[in-house]
Amino acid sequence: MGEKIKLGISFCLLGAEVRWNGGHTKDHFLAGILGEYVEYVPVCPEVEIGLGIPREPLRLVGSPETPRLMTQKTGIDMTDRMLEWAEKRLDVLEKEDLCGYIFKTKSPSSGMERIKVYNEKGAAMRNGVGIFARAFMERFPLVPVEDEGRLNDVGLRDNFIVRIFTFHRWRQLLKEDRTPGGLVRFHTRNKLLFTAHNPEIARQLGKLTARVKETPIDELFLTYLTLMMNCLKYKATPRKNANVLYHMLGFFKKELGADEKQELVELIENYRLGYYPLVVPLTLINHYVRKFKQSYLADQYYLNPHAVELKLRNHA
Repeated sequence: MGEKIKLGISFCLLGAEVRWNGGHTKDHFLAGILGEYVEYVPVCPEVEIGLGIPREPLRLVGSPETPRLMTQKTGIDMTDRMLEWAEKRLDVLEKEDLCGYIFKTKSPSSGMERIKVYNEKGAAMRNGVGIFARAFMERFPLVPVEDEGRLNDVGLRDNFIVRIFTFHRWRQLLKEDRTPGGLVRFHTRNKLLFTAHNPEIARQLGKLTARVKETPIDELFLTYLTLMMNCLKYKATPRKNANVLYHMLGFFKKELGADEKQELVELIENYRLGYYPLVVPLTLINHYVRKFKQSYLADQYYLNPHAVELKLRNHA
């Protein structure tokens, strides 16, 4: 893969003892398994604005759209201090060329969604966004982000990691081959991956690449990136994956005998129905790709969108 994927992350998720109570919330998948493939840029907003360890916990107060960040017991307003720091920190992060960010669940500064916001009567609604997380997502709306708690869901984990690996390849395209031809080659290799996530947006991306010579290059690349990241936000469901698998089967209609075709059809159907994980039919397709030297499919990132060691396709 070359250089590691660069991700921002809440520092406590890597085991740093920076929480309000002096503890950490180390996530062993993020710090260990995924950490083999990424370079983390750790951030702890509370510590970086000068709060101590341990410290009085913070909470969001007021309206969910424009909450204030207050100390929980003494009621000191830390909002302006946090926002001023965030603006400068985001300037620094912009230079890092991040391919994603992993936020801390339930954090009033770094929570991505469903953060408690307290009204004037002290009642809480889970409809807020952390102050720093909101600022990050507004500054970098196309950078993949996820909540560490949501990554415990296998489907959401796979979706996020597909997005960061694809965004990393996009960054490489911008550095090495930011040309209309480079974009066409990028799209060709990702076509089946996009189709598995959202067939309609995949078609829009195809139409865009068919007009690369008609569109100014800055507009072309921005429009493509916006569509691509929107496409990948949709989960690749068993039904959509099965459609892509059947499409790939069509590439071997002359090479495979009736029994071999039937075997692959059965594997695809058993995957679609939830009896087998995706890796089962993919393994056989990869075998045929190598055996028959199918160059178009060999170049498709759909077959290997991320590191196989992550085992993200081993679940039904």
